[in-house]
Amino acid sequence: MTLFEELKARGLVAQVTDEPEIAELINNGKATFYIGFDPTADSLTAGHAVSLAFMRRLQQAGNKTIALIGGGTTMVGDPSGRTDMRKMLTTEQIAANGERFRAQMSKFIDFSDGKAIMVNNADWLGKLSFFDYAREVALHFSVNNMLRAECYRSRMDDGLTLFEMLYMTMQAYDFEELFKRYDCVLQCGGDDQWSNILAGRDLIRRKMHKSAYVLTFPLLTDSNGVKMGKTAGNALWLDPNKTTPYDFYQYWRNVSDADVIKCLKMQTFVPLDEIAELEKGNPNLAKERLAFELTAMVHSEEDAQQAQDTARSLFSGGVSENMPTVEITAGTYTIIDLLVASKFCDSNSDARRNIQQGGVSVNGETVTDIAAKFDVDAEGVILRKGKKKYARIRA
Repeated sequence: MTLFEELKARGLVAQVTDEPEIAELINNGKATFYIGFDPTADSLTAGHAVSLAFMRRLQQAGNKTIALIGGGTTMVGDPSGRTDMRKMLTTEQIAANGERFRAQMSKFIDFSDGKAIMVNNADWLGKLSFFDYAREVALHFSVNNMLRAECYRSRMDDGLTLFEMLYMTMQAYDFEELFKRYDCVLQCGGDDQWSNILAGRDLIRRKMHKSAYVLTFPLLTDSNGVKMGKTAGNALWLDPNKTTPYDFYQYWRNVSDADVIKCLKMQTFVPLDEIAELEKGNPNLAKERLAFELTAMVHSEEDAQQAQDTARSLFSGGVSENMPTVEITAGTYTIIDLLVASKFCDSNSDARRNIQQGGVSVNGETVTDIAAKFDVDAEGVILRKGKKKYARIRA
């Protein structure tokens, strides 16, 4: 099976231009390709992990990898998938976020010996004067065509600024610059970026009369079409200080039966024949494999093993030394205080509701009194919410 055939078999090809040419390039390790990442937060998310794993697949086949940090495009913000304008960040925030991205990307991509490079589009966008932009970039774009793109059309009723419309042209200019600087002929990305990426391909053809190519992969969604990688409304972060390895493991351990095989195919490097065998067996075994593989990839095998051991211990009725720990000041706390401090509940009202529904226990005893109090010392108490959330609360 060729690399391109495997990408298709794993569900990692959504739309392509010039399929025979792309297949020939990546199958033979001849492509220089890039994926862009706008540093809008101080950590990458589980959604980015699909892109990073995709990059690793192409790199392992010998293709030259470019990770683009959008230091310039983040100053504008991508309107794709948005119902409002993105929050504007300072240059200092963007630079700090980009530095954190590199460390997380290195878990997936080998940057040694020129096998991959990281570039920042602020290096060229920041030097582009208004008149240069107008003559070299904007001149080649039709507003009518741009407004046909879903990322703009969906915003028309809510208000679309000229500022946001610049984003597509800036991303297109990125592709042109990387083509000229590094002979980058292929841009990849999530399928929501199709219009933006296609604009870059078209800009290269118009200005340079040369061929460039586009490949997008599907966004990771569940069987209901909802984006995966969020928990309780919050992103599933790759930074262990924002989402612990245990919580990261548990998220994937708890995916639905309908989604686990798709996640294994798209996100992991488990061979397809092994996935086919897992599909025939107990879904829980497939979920454990998914959770372990992703946690090991994002964090480490040690973190994955510890998370797995902890989960198995807790859900078999035991108490694990490695369970998530929340440290607070020694003292007496209400059960509501503990639920909020542990972030098991977002608010006091959410905590009261869970207690009244009988879904909360402390040290193995169900708590139904919303005024119940507990002493927290160095030994701590074991707090549980529902069947799958455990934590030791200690001073």
